[in-house]
Amino acid sequence: MLIKIVFLILFFGSMIAVGLYCRKHSTDVNGFVLGSGKVGPWLTAFAYGTSYFSAVIFVGYAGQFGWKFGIASTWIGIGNAILGSLAAWVVLGRRTRLMTRHLDAKTMPEFFEKRFNSKALKIVASLIIFIFLIPYTASLYNGLSRLFGMAFDVDYSVCVLVMAVLTCVYVIAGGYMATAINDFIQGLIMLVGIVAVIAAVLSQNGGFSESLTALAEVKDTTVSNTPGVFNSFFGPDPLGLLGVVILTSLGTWGLPQMVQKFYAIKSEKDIQKGTIISTFFAVVVAGGCYFLGGFSRLMGDKVDVVKEGYDAIIPAMLSGLDDWLIALVIILVLSASMSTLSSLVLTSSSTLVLDLIKGTIAPKMNQKKSLLLMRAFIVVFIAISVVIAIYQYTGGNAFIAQLMGVSWGALAGAFLAPLLYSLYMKKVTKSAVWTSFAFGTLIMVANMLFRTSFPTILQSPINCGAFAMLTGLIIVPIVSLITPKGDAAYISKIFDCYNKKVTVNAKEALGAAQEDE
Repeated sequence: MLIKIVFLILFFGSMIAVGLYCRKHSTDVNGFVLGSGKVGPWLTAFAYGTSYFSAVIFVGYAGQFGWKFGIASTWIGIGNAILGSLAAWVVLGRRTRLMTRHLDAKTMPEFFEKRFNSKALKIVASLIIFIFLIPYTASLYNGLSRLFGMAFDVDYSVCVLVMAVLTCVYVIAGGYMATAINDFIQGLIMLVGIVAVIAAVLSQNGGFSESLTALAEVKDTTVSNTPGVFNSFFGPDPLGLLGVVILTSLGTWGLPQMVQKFYAIKSEKDIQKGTIISTFFAVVVAGGCYFLGGFSRLMGDKVDVVKEGYDAIIPAMLSGLDDWLIALVIILVLSASMSTLSSLVLTSSSTLVLDLIKGTIAPKMNQKKSLLLMRAFIVVFIAISVVIAIYQYTGGNAFIAQLMGVSWGALAGAFLAPLLYSLYMKKVTKSAVWTSFAFGTLIMVANMLFRTSFPTILQSPINCGAFAMLTGLIIVPIVSLITPKGDAAYISKIFDCYNKKVTVNAKEALGAAQEDE
């Protein structure tokens, strides 16, 4: 117990210290929201990764999908690294940074407003973010309950309150820069923690080969009659596995708290470095989490999934570890939760204040009042998420749990296609963006309310979310072909940001004279 308490004190102390240190970077709106656009590759890459992977993945998704797909669930982590990190940085990184700086857009709704010259788009995008980020924020606390109960025998409500207050303090004090630095520290903990935990858990079952052999002997006729299906290449349900890969990987391309990380990158070289660092982080953390979860079936004698749920699997795996490893796991899960929580509440508060309040209600609001209001709404958002999390835990409200499940699909379904095409195509129309907003949000809400009316394959919120994102990629170009185009001169001026000539060193590009030789 002493080891666990010392780890927690050191962890919480460092988070608060960073927040106080970064106060000098949050004296204006640009500094508070984007770190003044001067955040280096390591901080940006770790901020991206730690915002991506939360306790929901480590405790919830790893156990759930490991149980369903076996060792094939590792493909989800690989997809997160290749599609959700590497491809996202390559496809979105440079263009997002260039166009948002050119448009002076600090949030995703503000980007849509200035890209399509429509204040209405900004307002609706802000409302979508507000509605669907709050339940997503509340879901971050879910992974803590069983782990803290196992390690400390502390009430879930106390864990939630402590985590919320500490996150609130350092985000309010230091803004984006404090979040980025703490994300870096938390990311290092996650890297070390996941490697140590995998090694320890596998050693309990005789090592990797022995664990894989034991997994091959697991049978579940309700899932598949094929022998050794849980240690096969694609598992018992390849199509379901593909849906999870798409939702959890491609989804990052449309999530405001993820894309906004590109707004703050300092230089071209930082994008290149950030791409490598972010991908490596995802391979270790996401790949490690789902790889560990792939051995969930070995816990069949320790966990009653029907009664206790999937969230009980990973804690059962960890319960037999040494005290110092359990302490490390607790810090790992806290790091994963707090880093994502800080990113979400900063995104929510900045969107509400800059896009809804200052953008429509009080356009003459000065910097000082904007900062004060953003800090106030950080408190409000965290308080609401705490209430929802505790209410769901004590009351078991199924409606709220469903809303948490569809939030990722709704956000990415609404924003992914309009954002992606808007960065590359001049002919994307305002009507196409409206259509994507409507389709992405409405299909996920309908899935939540009328799930049994959907085709069997789309009754899963995960498959439905993947369907919403992929369909959006088809809808936007088709609607753009048949609807009125925007002002050509206005759009051309926006895309001028890609045509500006810049001077680089000879080692980065051959000069004309050298090419002639």
